Amino acid sequence: MIDDVRHYWRIYSTFFKTSLSRELQYRVNFFAKVLQNTVWFFFFLVILYIVYGKVKTIGGWNQSESSILAATLFIVSSLNNLFTFSLMEIPGHVRQGTLDFIITKPVDSQFWVSARKFNFNELGSFFAGVALLVVSSKDLTPVPGPFQFLLYFASLFSAWMILYGFQLALMTTGIYFIKIDNLWVLGETLTGLSRNPMEIFPSALRTLLTFGIPVAFLAYFPSSQLVKGASPTNFAIGVVYSLVFFFGARLWWKYSLKHYSSASS
Repeated sequence: MIDDVRHYWRIYSTFFKTSLSRELQYRVNFFAKVLQNTVWFFFFLVILYIVYGKVKTIGGWNQSESSILAATLFIVSSLNNLFTFSLMEIPGHVRQGTLDFIITKPVDSQFWVSARKFNFNELGSFFAGVALLVVSSKDLTPVPGPFQFLLYFASLFSAWMILYGFQLALMTTGIYFIKIDNLWVLGETLTGLSRNPMEIFPSALRTLLTFGIPVAFLAYFPSSQLVKGASPTNFAIGVVYSLVFFFGARLWWKYSLKHYSSASS
C-alpha cells in the first residue's frame, strides 16, 4: 500500500514538473494567460458591482454575500482546471488513438487522464478568487467563526469532487461520440448557474439544481456556510453527492473502457 502511494506520488510529481517546464518555456505567453484569466475575473466583478449599484439584494443576498458566492465558484473551477485539466483531452486521445497507449501503461488509466497535465494559467483566477473571499468575508455581519470556515473549506473539497466527477463523466462520452463540443458547452452553462443565489430560481428549477443536477453544491451551499451560518447537514449532503459523483464517474469510465474499440482493432 505504502509502495503504491509512493509510486503514484512520484508519477504525480513528474507530471507536475513536466507541465511547469512546458509552461515556462514560453514565459511571456504563460504570464499573459494568467493575466488574462485575472482580467476576465475582474470584468465579472465589475458587472456584479454595477448590478448591486442598482439594487441592494438579489434573492436575499447582498453585494458582499454574492461576492463570496462568485469567489467560491471561481476557486472551485480554477482548482479543477488547474489540477485535472487533462480531462479535456480524453476525446482527442480517442480520435488520435493515443488512448491505446494510456490504458496499457502500468498505472491507473483514470489517474493518468486526470493528472497528466496541469493548467497553471488558472492561478490568476484562483488567487483573485481567494482575495475576493478574504475581503468579502470581512464585510459579513456577524463575521463567520472558525467552525463556519472549517465547514466552508471542507465543502469546497466536496464541490471540487462533484465538479471533477461531472467533467470526467462528460468527457468519457468521447469514447462513444467523435466530438462532444456542444455537450461540453452545456456542462459549462450548467456550472455557471451555480454563481447565482438559488433563491432567484423558481421552486421546481431550484429543486432540480439542488437534488437532480446538484450545481447548488458547487458554490451556493459552501458559501451558505459563511453567509447563513454553519450547517453540518448541508455539508454532509455535499459529501454524499461528492462520493456519488466521484465513484459514479469512475464506474462509468471503467465501463466505457470495456466498450472502447482501440485504434489498432
